[in-house]
Amino acid sequence: MAELTLYDAARCPFCARTRITLAEKGVEHEIVEIDLSDRPDWIYEKNPKGRVPVLEIAMDGGSWPLPESAVIGEYLEERFPAPPLWPADPEQRAAGRVLVFRFDDFSKPYYALRRGEHGARERFDEELAALDHLLEGTGWLSGDTFGLADIAYLPWILRARDLLGVSLEEHPRVAEWVERACERPSVAAEVEVLTKL
Repeated sequence: MAELTLYDAARCPFCARTRITLAEKGVEHEIVEIDLSDRPDWIYEKNPKGRVPVLEIAMDGGSWPLPESAVIGEYLEERFPAPPLWPADPEQRAAGRVLVFRFDDFSKPYYALRRGEHGARERFDEELAALDHLLEGTGWLSGDTFGLADIAYLPWILRARDLLGVSLEEHPRVAEWVERACERPSVAAEVEVLTKL
């Protein structure tokens, strides 16, 4: 058994966060694909909410399942510090963590859009406009370098663009940020995942 096993689902953007982080860190791991439309009963033993991702960590005499993509990202950053995915500057790091903490503000309009709710596209567009503003004068949401704040948002924006037909034209800084991110092998691999969904 590998030291790390990722319980994963290709279509899940939360899992995409973990896949991108693992790729950025170059961490070897096994993948167990979970069918979200027919979840195995045993996944609830690894996460009582039955959700993925779960990163299972082999330990002496057993294993420890770690759920929640944001927490998994922080764990991987601490356990495998190179390359760093938070900036050294404490203010930039704190600002990035605030973005991750407030991610629900962004995801609620996304999921409303996915469900086809009235006014959801406009609300999601407002969130994209806010991100566009945040990217003014900086290359990345995490500060001067690509990192966990970028990873927190990219899977949803890629899915909105590639699966829901959301144009990024009106948000040029977001579009440029996504384009630059897609040059990274970790994000390019995620775009490839989307072509198979």
